[in-house]
Amino acid sequence: MTTSTSPLTKPDLSASGTGAGTAAQQFVRAEARTAHNYHPLPVVVAHAEGAWMTDVDGRRYLDLLAGYSALNFGHGHPTLLAAAHDQLDKLTLTSRAFVHDQFADFTAALGDLCGKDLVLPMNTGAEAVETAIKVARKWGYDVKGVPADQANIIVMSGNFHGRTTTIVGFSDDPDARDGFGPFAPGFRQVAYGDLAALEAAVDDHTVAVLVEPIQGEGGVVIPPSGYLSGVREICTRTHVLMLADEIQAGLGRTGRTFACDHEDVVPDMYILGKALGGGIVPVSAVVADRDVLGVLRPGQHGSTFGGNPLACAVGSAVVSMLTTGEFQTRATELGATLRERLDRLVGRGVVGVRTRGLWAGIDIDPAVGSGRQVCEALLARGVLAKDTHGSTIRLAPPLVISAADLAWGVEQLEAVVTH
Repeated sequence: MTTSTSPLTKPDLSASGTGAGTAAQQFVRAEARTAHNYHPLPVVVAHAEGAWMTDVDGRRYLDLLAGYSALNFGHGHPTLLAAAHDQLDKLTLTSRAFVHDQFADFTAALGDLCGKDLVLPMNTGAEAVETAIKVARKWGYDVKGVPADQANIIVMSGNFHGRTTTIVGFSDDPDARDGFGPFAPGFRQVAYGDLAALEAAVDDHTVAVLVEPIQGEGGVVIPPSGYLSGVREICTRTHVLMLADEIQAGLGRTGRTFACDHEDVVPDMYILGKALGGGIVPVSAVVADRDVLGVLRPGQHGSTFGGNPLACAVGSAVVSMLTTGEFQTRATELGATLRERLDRLVGRGVVGVRTRGLWAGIDIDPAVGSGRQVCEALLARGVLAKDTHGSTIRLAPPLVISAADLAWGVEQLEAVVTH
């Protein structure tokens, strides 16, 4: 499935001007009664389909963010909507106190996709990371024999794994960390991409290495070639678990099912989320073999909504779509086009580009403006994107975007940075 709006029928932004009318009024109302934990662009979306969103005033925008990869399959994909609608009429929640008829199919399908024995469903990405941390520590005590309360986990500089207090405690982003301590001990940070630093940090009490195969929030930061395979080798040799946070990078975004696949690396645990819920419901999971996830016993971890019938029905449909390879192929082919077009902008308002599949981090020349200013200018031209770390913007179009729409979106970026 692709969605196409020809560049000849660009979204009409002229009716009242971007930021005017009903949209502006609703935006002001929303900001007035909402905790300011986000700094959204001034657009109020009322409807979306495929790669396009429409605001309350009827203006259309090309979505080049896709909910930070939660919408890999676009807005309102008919297969996913059908799965959700069908399940809504039957059963939506039992809690894990009981087993429902969607659970076995989902866990089996996701386990098979990952090549792992067991699946532990949760809701959000941060919950999945917290789950991974708990499981790794329990494995360290029960299997590796680390003394009680002495386990340590190695994390990377520039990481982003969520915003719970445990997770921000090992972040080096002051916006995420400052003002939220004291933090949980047991984490050691090393430079992302530096295998020597990683190896030097491992000791007898190390139970896991937590790594993003590509750092999305950091600006689509891709590690050096061979880094992931090096992490895998160190973990295997030192009897340490490799935990791969594929929440943003996984499920087709980079042109492979998992970003680790680019180096033929299989981690001990996949941490999944975002696209697993198809943009319909929050679904996350940790997936590992029995010798890892099998350390948990009843009462040691749980979630009221984790693995609920609606989530499992949608998640099963997502996994089924990924098994065809269609979306991985689209991400590869369209990603090549995206890279070619973005490379033309280097030296023309852009100072650097990083891409992997249909995912890009673009460093804006400060002379052009900040990342936020570029995103505001794109908004005025009918394109939605997101800035990060001041001068960088990220593009993560839905994998269903048409080639024509992708080209048109990059043309708007070119117009903004070369004006």
